[in-house]
Amino acid sequence: MIDDIYHSPVKRSMTIAGHQTSISLEPIFWDMLKAAAEARGLPVSALVAQIDVERLGARQPPGLATSVRLWLAADRLR
Repeated sequence: MIDDIYHSPVKRSMTIAGHQTSISLEPIFWDMLKAAAEARGLPVSALVAQIDVERLGARQPPGLATSVRLWLAADRLR
């Protein structure tokens, strides 16, 4: 069972702020992102767009995939 979390990133494409982008995340993070979006009544792309806006406001914005992982970790702590 624990071996299931050790999986290479999976790339998915989506439209954010009117333009196509792709994000590579491990399946466990895709699952967490989908659950967080569903809990908020949002499509995954809309939640990623919100995360993108937040990260761009950071002093030193990390990449989008890193920002999604960090946001998910912080969301689990809330």
